[in-house]
Amino acid sequence: MTRRTLPALILGLTVAATMSAGAVSSGAVAAPSGGVRATSSAAAQGHPSAPPEIVALRDVDPTIVHEMRYTTSHNFVGERIDDYRAPLCLLTRPAAEALSRAQDVLRQQGLTLKVYDCYRPQGAVDHFVRWAEDLDDEQMKSEFYPRVEKSRLFEDGYIAAKSGHSRASTVDLTIQPLDAPPGPTPHSPQPGGSCFGPVADRVPDASLDMGTAFDCFDVLSHTANPVVTGEARANRDLLVGVLGDEGFVNLPEEWWHFTHKPELFPTTFFDFPVSRASLTAR
Repeated sequence: MTRRTLPALILGLTVAATMSAGAVSSGAVAAPSGGVRATSSAAAQGHPSAPPEIVALRDVDPTIVHEMRYTTSHNFVGERIDDYRAPLCLLTRPAAEALSRAQDVLRQQGLTLKVYDCYRPQGAVDHFVRWAEDLDDEQMKSEFYPRVEKSRLFEDGYIAAKSGHSRASTVDLTIQPLDAPPGPTPHSPQPGGSCFGPVADRVPDASLDMGTAFDCFDVLSHTANPVVTGEARANRDLLVGVLGDEGFVNLPEEWWHFTHKPELFPTTFFDFPVSRASLTAR
């Protein structure tokens, strides 16, 4: 993996971007939140739907493990996130098919991909923003951002008003053994152990050690951070390598964050819910 110089302040849980006027794809209208809702007869009746280019990953490759964190309270907010109505990974078809090819490579090594988040509605991003603005709510600080002041989440780039996930070609994921038992999904508001502590002290996860847990707001989450060595470094390199071979580009500030290039919707921020109905209503 080629190591790059990491920006000092851009730590990116979401990637800020601007959507130029007229950049909305054909057959879509702007949502009140600034996202985009695909139009159809169902959408016109109040049921926003996804465009046909967006599919459920399970329909493309049912062998990839799903642990969709934002449909549960085990996330940095501490509650289920708005518009995550089902534990589905929705992606553009090219991104989903590329993940399936990467899965074929890993399965030969007794490993499997596990996805934490895929398409993210603009309404969910808005939920993150409201949470970040509430400086009194720090119930999940001990696990997800123990060394970061919540007042700095916007300035340091952990939270932004737009996310590349809303374009449906970005995925947060890791690797775990094929034979790993399902890991527990804690829901305690004060989990024991920080996201960058020793593996044995972190909240249980069946995935390979990547040096930090998923969604860890810390510089140790930077993919090429030289402090991360040994097994964790090898695991990060494996993830970057196998996905890079299929056209995925890693966000340097988050070892788990990858975008499939070229994006089908590079300037469109969708806002339909994460649900099977968003696919069947179109």
